[in-house]
Amino acid sequence: MTTEVRVPTLGESVTEATVATWFKKPGDTVNADEMLCELETDKVTVEVPSPAAGTLGEIVAGEGQTVGVDALLATLSEANGAAAAPAAAAPAPAAAPSGGDSAPVPVMVPALGESVSEATVSSWFKKVGDTVTQDEMLCELETDKVSVEVPAPAAGVLTEIIAAEGATVQAAAQLGVIAGGATGSSAAPSAPAAAQNPAAATASASKDIANAPSAEKAMAEAGLNASQVSGSGRDGRIMKEDVAAAVAAAKTAPPAAPAAPAPAQVRGPVTADDAAREERVKMTRLRQTIAKRLKDSQNTAAMLTTYNEVDMTEVMALRNEYKDLFLKKHGVKLGFMSFFTKACCHALKEVPEVNAEIDGTDIVYKNFVHMGVAAGTPTGLVVPVIRDADAMSFAAIEKAIAEKGARARDGKLSMAEMQGGTFTISNGGVYGSLMSSPILNPPQSGILGMHKIQDRPMAINGQVEIRPMMYLALSYDHRIVDGKGAVTFLVRVKEALEDPRRLLMDL
Repeated sequence: MTTEVRVPTLGESVTEATVATWFKKPGDTVNADEMLCELETDKVTVEVPSPAAGTLGEIVAGEGQTVGVDALLATLSEANGAAAAPAAAAPAPAAAPSGGDSAPVPVMVPALGESVSEATVSSWFKKVGDTVTQDEMLCELETDKVSVEVPAPAAGVLTEIIAAEGATVQAAAQLGVIAGGATGSSAAPSAPAAAQNPAAATASASKDIANAPSAEKAMAEAGLNASQVSGSGRDGRIMKEDVAAAVAAAKTAPPAAPAAPAPAQVRGPVTADDAAREERVKMTRLRQTIAKRLKDSQNTAAMLTTYNEVDMTEVMALRNEYKDLFLKKHGVKLGFMSFFTKACCHALKEVPEVNAEIDGTDIVYKNFVHMGVAAGTPTGLVVPVIRDADAMSFAAIEKAIAEKGARARDGKLSMAEMQGGTFTISNGGVYGSLMSSPILNPPQSGILGMHKIQDRPMAINGQVEIRPMMYLALSYDHRIVDGKGAVTFLVRVKEALEDPRRLLMDL
């Protein structure tokens, strides 16, 4: 029986793809769901699994060919019961001489996240000859957004390091080899297949945990593969809602700008004596990305900053009065960030253009608030996102900020946790900043800068009083936010903080 291998659904608005790689050649025996080839679109890479077990016949669309949705890629001769038995029995004699030896297990680059195609090997925790246990951390990769730890896929001995520290590796590249990774007689028959096709073996290994059938269908309809979706089920099993979240993140993520060579930084003349005392350190990928995104923001948005100041007397008094009870009941400290988050959510409802973004010639208004909270880490600035912050309580916001902050400092934030923000708060006051102009986090149209609380003399009802004051700065995209809206936003934040009862009454 002949089965047709066709181009799957490639995703919304994607009508064609390019055949990037064939993992099999005509005449090869394939298993059901084994990866046959890889397609590239302008948005994602799609792997095409075998619809059935059998033998690959004719390849209709060769590598480099452009194909449309549902186009014929190849034909497959399905294996029947009679033919399958001899094929299965054929490798049996070869298994005997193995004496139970296990096949080498490749250590591969894991899924790096959407739009991330390469990484740098920053550290190896093991060296060649070391014994490792399954899931023990072997090395750490650094991308332009997050750090990724690579666990051992099996127990055994690390026999080869293919990508040394400092090497740049592509997604799904091989990092090293573990010998003795599998045990039992079942490992021997798989050795020839793994040796002939490491890519297929890796894809097969990643399928040890069965995903939800509804998730498999949703991924096929969306043109996604399992490496592009983070599973929330048991043992990383991908559920239907995980696919929906990945699709939503793909839609909200800004389109990747074409890479352009950065202009060379021109240095002034340096004497030989000074040069001998200098230290040259290569910028990390995270730092390079921070620099590029901040400059892109300045080049793209019509950025403007407006300022105001807030009297923190009432917020500080309320916090001091209830901080012990708050900690006892909720298990987290009551800080200032929850007040500012609530105040911003309140103001964004009145001035929705600050919570919007530009998409071509359209303005996209967000009827929700995914609050980005800028956090400084030893490796650079990151912005984890607290989703649906407008529907959260003070305690839930404080817990989320504490948890995201700890994960940011430890370099454990995932790509999904830093995508989809609609507005950002940056607190330079923790470092002692009295006033600054924050830079927009594109494609967002607004960012609030908090600063140091400073005692200053203020005129209150005709009398001079010392009050704890803070300067607030709102940087905004003047293409969609007018000065009136920006000033109104800051005034609403100021009013809510100077009289926190307004937050409870939604005033």
